[in-house]
Amino acid sequence: MSVLPKISEAEWEVMKVVWARTCPCTANEIVDALGGIAEWKPNTVKTLINRLVKKRALSYKEERRIYLYYSLVSEAECVRSETKTFVKRVFGGALKPMLVSFLKEEKLSDDEIDELKRILEERKG
Repeated sequence: MSVLPKISEAEWEVMKVVWARTCPCTANEIVDALGGIAEWKPNTVKTLINRLVKKRALSYKEERRIYLYYSLVSEAECVRSETKTFVKRVFGGALKPMLVSFLKEEKLSDDEIDELKRILEERKG
């Protein structure tokens, strides 16, 4: 999909459930999966599902009067798009200030620091 839909914070929770599954799932399965995360009523979750279908983030197939929902956009695509939007909105599109901000504010383990060094070395080429 060339233009990714804008997904709200609540819709992200629904998408994460769908992305975590290897096969299409019913609305009730999504409701059950979100039971421990959000205290939403089933109709709220179904409304979110319908919004995602209208936005073309989800689609469905009908089998014996049961709707099975599946993603039309990948998690990686959406994360990439959200990251770019965030960096542009908060840091004026500049990546370095964002990285510096996160590195100064977050406590990183030695393993995480080593991983970041490895990634930077690979990028350096």
